[in-house]
Amino acid sequence: MAAITGVQRIDYINIGLIIFSCILAFIMPFELFLFAYGVLGPLHYLTEISWLHDKNYYSTDKRDVILLIVISLVLTVVTMRNYLGLQDLDVDHVYINRIIFIAFASSLFFAFIKNNKIKIIGVVITILLSAISDRLLLVFSVFLPTLIHVFLFTWLFMFYGALKNRSKPGYISVALHLIVPFILFFAFPNNPFIPVTEYGKTAYHEFQALNSIIIGLMNTSHAGDGDMVQQVFHSQTGIAIMRFIAFAYTYHYLNWFSKTKVIRWHDIPKSRSILIVILWIISIVLYAVDYSLGFKWLFLLSFMHVMVEFPLNYISFVGIFRELTGKGMKHSVN
Repeated sequence: MAAITGVQRIDYINIGLIIFSCILAFIMPFELFLFAYGVLGPLHYLTEISWLHDKNYYSTDKRDVILLIVISLVLTVVTMRNYLGLQDLDVDHVYINRIIFIAFASSLFFAFIKNNKIKIIGVVITILLSAISDRLLLVFSVFLPTLIHVFLFTWLFMFYGALKNRSKPGYISVALHLIVPFILFFAFPNNPFIPVTEYGKTAYHEFQALNSIIIGLMNTSHAGDGDMVQQVFHSQTGIAIMRFIAFAYTYHYLNWFSKTKVIRWHDIPKSRSILIVILWIISIVLYAVDYSLGFKWLFLLSFMHVMVEFPLNYISFVGIFRELTGKGMKHSVN
């Protein structure tokens, strides 16, 4: 019997982490999300941005990331305008959607095009075509920075890794990751084992719009009836949705930390490690003092780490295509 490789060992660990995240999502979905987002989230943002920085953000030119950072800053100001004293800054949600589309579409050129002139032309084309994203308003403005990032892109990274390593436990973890949402929605359909606390309701206020949107899209017999807050926190549909959200975010973070020995994001200068730890501790303290304050403090980082990962997302798409077909584009950056 062949010995278990290091990659397979990590795949087995991830199978356990998927099951672990699923069980916790059943028991206490709201509190699990709040813990994962407030404790694991900040360390994930800081370490991933640090790792991407050392990898040139998987772009053919490190300067490409400037556009993604500027877009992150703009969207942060727009989203946080009420807290920044900019209440008169009225921005239509359509334009927010278009800006995120521009960041996502431009990253395709950043990942594969070396010629800066062609790259600039590509960005201009994405700007001119950004109006087509109006037909996918919720996709870019709501789901891309949230559930697509933490669930779908995580699954694609896992699938790409399993294909590259021809790992059987890797394939099992990929399949299990897709099966869990169905379990979370259809098994034990009643209230969670531990109902949401009053603190959980208050702290989750910053996020409950996502749940409300999903409830509306599901168009169940309960959606649209009565108090939306009641539906989010106490209805069968609302709890099933929260279970999925809690699982997606929790496993997204745990999956990142499980890959430390593979991608070696911890191999950084000591001074940067100290800075990351200090900022992480400050973030946890702020979340503990006032969850809303912690959310505002880290909004830029949380949004920016999604934006600067876009080139890597495209490389994963192409990598999966190449592994499945033996064809496709070859990334030009080592």
